[in-house]
Amino acid sequence: MRIHSLIPNFRVIIALAMLVALWSCSGSNHDGAAKDSAGREPQTRSGAAEPRMVATEPAVKLPLSDEISVSAEFRPYQEIDVMAKVAGYVNEIHFDVGTRVSEGQLLAVLEIPEMPDEIVKLNAAAERGQSEVARAKEDLHRAETAHEISHLNYTRLQSVLTARPGLVAQQEIDTAQNRDMMSESQISSARTALASAEQAVKVLKAEVAKSETLFNYSRITAPFSGVISRRYVDMGSMVQAGTASQAKPVARLSQTSTLRLILPIPESVIPRLKVGSPVEVRVGTLGRTFRGKLARETGRIVSATRTMETEVDVPNPGGALVPGMFAEARLKLEERTVLSIPISAVDQTSESASVMVVTDKDTVERRTIVAGLETSDRVEVQSGLAPGERVVVSGRTQLEPGQKVLVRQMGAKL
Repeated sequence: MRIHSLIPNFRVIIALAMLVALWSCSGSNHDGAAKDSAGREPQTRSGAAEPRMVATEPAVKLPLSDEISVSAEFRPYQEIDVMAKVAGYVNEIHFDVGTRVSEGQLLAVLEIPEMPDEIVKLNAAAERGQSEVARAKEDLHRAETAHEISHLNYTRLQSVLTARPGLVAQQEIDTAQNRDMMSESQISSARTALASAEQAVKVLKAEVAKSETLFNYSRITAPFSGVISRRYVDMGSMVQAGTASQAKPVARLSQTSTLRLILPIPESVIPRLKVGSPVEVRVGTLGRTFRGKLARETGRIVSATRTMETEVDVPNPGGALVPGMFAEARLKLEERTVLSIPISAVDQTSESASVMVVTDKDTVERRTIVAGLETSDRVEVQSGLAPGERVVVSGRTQLEPGQKVLVRQMGAKL
């Protein structure tokens, strides 16, 4: 009797528990605080996703430069092997590897034993020639004096014969005339002897000057300022004149106050090169940027590479740059003010370029653009955008056209 009276009460308790559970589920769905089984955030009553925060930058007009970067290694502005102009033995050395020298500075002195004696001999011959010239001048003076006397005697006899015919014998007149002509011939011979003696002296003086010049060549000097990068001789070494086939250099001299970069410029870029335009040269090992200028071009394209060698001169007054260092040269080909946006805002495919634009209603739309000039961080927009329009620079993968966004303005980098 007691057991049967408890069964209806148990059923009532179960029914009340089910009602409480249903009321709890209904309340959770009503206030929208719970997440679905996939862990996603709830949607609004309209079914649209919550607005996302995006970073944007406006399209603005900025000066952009079209540049090309080419790597090369530094070379000395000039580099030569210093040769001796005469043969001799190295008697003095005033340099070593790494020595910085100035133009005209003495590098080495050669010993040429026979050269001083040769100069003394030639000087003595020149002095003897001067004596021959002096004697020839005296002979010419005597001949001219004798001719004056002979000619005066002949003219007097001729005057007497004219004034008083028959007073002077014809034979005497002919003898005087003959003496006059002979004395004139002696003058001509004396003048020829004098000219020959003077010419001989000139030759001897030229030989003396030549020998002295060759002797001065025993002092080897630097043809330009630079640094000695190699030494070839030691004390007592025998060196030949530079014209000899077996000649050995004395030293290698490199001019490093200015260095050269020889750049292989692509054929497509050559028409836009301008000799004299500035060039930025970045040296990675030093972490520094140097200023140079486009100095010269060969004017000929290498058929194997379709490039043209172009030289950039880089001043190096402090000596920080060393031949053989690698550098990256940036040549500015063109610069103009254009409408541009950050390159990070552009989605590029093989066929087109597009951006995500934030409209005035803070919604996004996909916009196709025509890109032009491009730098490392910005790109020119030739069409598809207007100045001031905002483009999304990050987080575009989670956006859909028409989606509402919260804008965080970045601002263009000037």
